Amino acid sequence: MTEAAQQMFSLEGRKAFITGASGLLGGHFARVLHRAGAEVVLAARRIEACEKLAAELGSRASAAKLDVQDEASIAAALDAGPVCDILINNAGIAATRGFLDQTAEDWDSVLDINLRGAFLVGQAAAKRMVAAKSGGSIINIASILGLRVIPGVAGYTAAKAGLIQLTKQMAVELARHSIRVNAIAPGYIASDLNAEFFASEGGQAMIRRIPQRRLGKPEDLDGALLLLASQAGAHMTGSVLTVDGGHSINAI
Repeated sequence: MTEAAQQMFSLEGRKAFITGASGLLGGHFARVLHRAGAEVVLAARRIEACEKLAAELGSRASAAKLDVQDEASIAAALDAGPVCDILINNAGIAATRGFLDQTAEDWDSVLDINLRGAFLVGQAAAKRMVAAKSGGSIINIASILGLRVIPGVAGYTAAKAGLIQLTKQMAVELARHSIRVNAIAPGYIASDLNAEFFASEGGQAMIRRIPQRRLGKPEDLDGALLLLASQAGAHMTGSVLTVDGGHSINAI
């Protein structure tokens, strides 16, 4: 990579705040941004996992306890140190149950964390960026299930579709403050949690429907993440980058 290209993707002097940082993707995003030079704040309810990773990363890394459903928790986490100028809205959960069996509690819990939580953290971070006149980049982690559907996850698909529209709404309203808002829509990412399913007959059949014939890996998201977080994506806002091996455009 040329020196000019390295500088374009560099995050030196930037501060990134990552929600859901105790999980697979959140932790990976923290590592990638830290390697690019950013100071990173790993935020999640499971503070112990965040503290462990922060210690592993060393300098320019810290942990913050965060409940994305609690506005006081959000304020306390965001106000612990300088204003962040990169926000990765990554916290999310899923409830797997058929539509006729899904409860109101299932629906509320998924929408509260995946959509309401992203709104609350995004708004709080944006207000601080505006007050500091720092500008910034907000990256919402959506999903191809915000664009397509599968059975059994009605709340999740609705929340991710809402998050994609929220991304565009935020982008329109925050552009005047030099805040860019974009989304990444990953396909299926291999993890310990889904390994058993994807080893099954049904899981293997799903993989065969992906044009690249494989699941994604966390590092497959690195390019999109660094593009949207850095000056390399300076003229991008309101974009949704799909990273799914072609899954969302497979043949009917």
